[in-house]
Parts: sequence; structure tokens; C-alpha cells
Amino acid sequence: MSNNVVKFKPLNIGRILVWSFFALVLVLAPLLFTSSLSHTMLSQMGIFIIICLSYNILLGQGGMLSFGHAVYSGLGAFMAIHTLNMISSGALPLPVSMVPIVGGLAGLVFAAIFGSVTVKKAGTPFAMITLGIGELIWAMSLMFPGFFGGEGGVSGNRVTGSSPFGITFGPQIQLYYLIALYTFVCTALMFALTRTPLGRMLNAVRDNPERVEFVGYDTQRVRYIAFMIAGFFAGIGGALAALNFEIVTSENVSGPRSGVFLLFTFLGGATFFFGAIIGGILSVLAFVLFSELTKAWLLYLGLLFLFMVMYAPGGFASLIMMNFRVVAYGKFKPLIGKYCLLFASGSIALLGLAAMVEMVYHMQLNQALGAGLTFLNIGLNVKSATSWGGAVAVMLAGSLVFELTRRKFAIQWSTIQEFIENEIKRKESL
Repeated sequence: MSNNVVKFKPLNIGRILVWSFFALVLVLAPLLFTSSLSHTMLSQMGIFIIICLSYNILLGQGGMLSFGHAVYSGLGAFMAIHTLNMISSGALPLPVSMVPIVGGLAGLVFAAIFGSVTVKKAGTPFAMITLGIGELIWAMSLMFPGFFGGEGGVSGNRVTGSSPFGITFGPQIQLYYLIALYTFVCTALMFALTRTPLGRMLNAVRDNPERVEFVGYDTQRVRYIAFMIAGFFAGIGGALAALNFEIVTSENVSGPRSGVFLLFTFLGGATFFFGAIIGGILSVLAFVLFSELTKAWLLYLGLLFLFMVMYAPGGFASLIMMNFRVVAYGKFKPLIGKYCLLFASGSIALLGLAAMVEMVYHMQLNQALGAGLTFLNIGLNVKSATSWGGAVAVMLAGSLVFELTRRKFAIQWSTIQEFIENEIKRKESL
């Protein structure tokens, strides 16, 4: 009789709670934010979360800097909109809810084709090849109007085909829940990828490709498989965007769109899985809300990117995780006052800078409206020395307090980090 005892790995309660909370947020979000604008923004957030996570497979997990990721989301969107039109004409008996799968398969196929060339190189050559392929596809989108629709793009109607249980995907909330379902499933699958041998090997290829080759793995093949997987999920995101907007244009495969995926994945935090989720949410907030508040929003976005590169290259996710570690060791309370002072002084400095930027933009773009403008309910005059002097004074005062506080914070932060490292070493020695 065998004495072998089968032991099961205990459930990860924390992970179950996190995923349950994620699902709950997706379900309740449109019920809490009920306006049509909110539903549209939530739908776009789901789409960008999928695409940013797919890009993070390349950048964060594999260390592959791509300048052409919009190729796969865009071509997936074009295949999806053509599939939608075939459903409308009766040529294809496919439910609309399956159209994103078509887009994903299209992204997979094109990633397999272009990736066979792209992944032959790594590092900077890889980035340049992706940039070249991206520009090639964008140029082709204007040369072949039969498929890409020319400058006007290709439009469709998502209210078509069968309507099970009365679901037509006409109301935005119905489409949102379809996007939310795909967002949850795709996020779970991409997270599962990070826990597979392929995901671990992809991290190894990122960190030390020479050692991976030494132990017998083909780094090019690992990158190629990851590239195709990223293309598949990007195609799903692009297809959901096609259903959401019911039109796809050459802008969907353009270089600026690829730059958006890179920018916000980096800002969210490419070294952490949930960083891409943060990036997807930030992208919609920037393009939908922030762009309506000021014409200088791209300047502010560029300054934010510059600040993050200089002081927080790990993105917002790294800032969150560093502070979680401090909380775990019970050292966060002494930092609360410094954080409040940093936030207040930084906001004051930013207010002064923003006032000057808004006056400059008003002088350049709105001269016909006169010298006066309103910024955050504050009356400014571009021809008044008082307005300019006040803005400069506010910025300098906020910057001075911020810098003095930052120096004290840096000393206290270093002390706390040294304490944490000593505690870790002490526990390891036990």
C-alpha cells in the first residue's frame, strides 16, 4: 500500500480578494457613474487597459521597446469592422459579441508575420524595426482605400445580427458590459501568462539573454511567442474599440497611437503588472477630461512624463509599491505630514506655472478674445504685470517650500529604507 500523500497548494486568499474586487468594480462602475459620458469613458478605459497590458508583455515582461504596437490593435480593428459589415450584410452568421475574437486572431496573424522579422534583433535595432513597420503600415493605410477606407476610414453598425435576450449592443451600457467581460478575461489570461514557464523565461530573456542562451533556450523564439501573444490581445482591444466607435481610420495604425501606448504604459509602471492598468485609466482621463480643461494639456502631459522619467522611472505603480512596503513595516505614519506638505507646496508651484502657461497660450491662440481670461475662477490679464508677477511669485514660493520639504523628506526616507533593509537581513538570519 502506497504511503504517498497528495498535498494541494493552499488557496491564495489575497489574490482571490483582489480579483473579486476587480470584477466587482467592473460590474458596479456604470451603476455608480450613470451619465452617458461616464459609460463612454469606462468603455474606453477597458479597451486601453487591454491594449496597455498587451504592450506591457513586450516592454515590461520582455524588455522589448516597440514603437509600432498600434499596428496590431489597428489591424485588428480593421478586420473587426469588416467582419461587422459582413454580419450586417448577412454574409457571415456570427454574433457581434464574437467580433473581438476575430480582431484578436487578426492581431495574432499579423504579429506572426511581422514578428518573424522584428524579433531577429533585440534592443535598439528591434525598436527601429518596429518603428519602420509601423510607418509602413500607416503609409499603406492611405494607399489601399479598398481595405483601409482612405482618409474617411471604414464605418459600421454594431446593432446587427442576432439579439439574444434582447441584447443589441445599441445602448452604451450593454456594450460596456461586453467590454468589461473581455477586460476581465484578458487581464486574467495575461496575468496567468506571467506565472507560466514562458512568462518566467521571458523575464529571464529581458534580464540576462546570454545566460538564457547558455542554458539552452532560444531567446529569439521566446520573444517571438511573446510578440504573437501581445499581438493577439492588442487585436482584441482594437476590435472592441471598433465596436465602441463604429469607425476605424488610418489614425488607428499611426505612430502617434503607438506613442500613446508607450507613454501611458510607462507612466503607469511597466515593471509591474497592474501598472499598465493604471496607464490605461490615465490615458482616458487625459484624452477625454484633461484635454477639455485646457489647450495646453499636451504640454502638461509632457512635463509629467519628464518628471516621472527623472524621479520615478518605475511609474506610478512603483511609487505605490514603495509606500506599501513602508506601510508593511509600520513606518508610514511619520511620513504623512511630509507628504501633505509636499502635495500642498507642489500644487501651489504647479498653479503658478499653469497660470503662466495659460496666459502664453491665450496670447498665441485667443488674441481675438481680448487680454482677459479666467483660470480656475481666477481672473488674469495677459497685458498686466500684476498677473505675470503674481504667477511667478506663486510658482517660486511653492517651489522653494517644495524643495526644502523634499530634502528633509529624502533624509527621512533614506533612514526608513535603511531600517527596512536591516529588518529584512535580521529576519533572513533567524
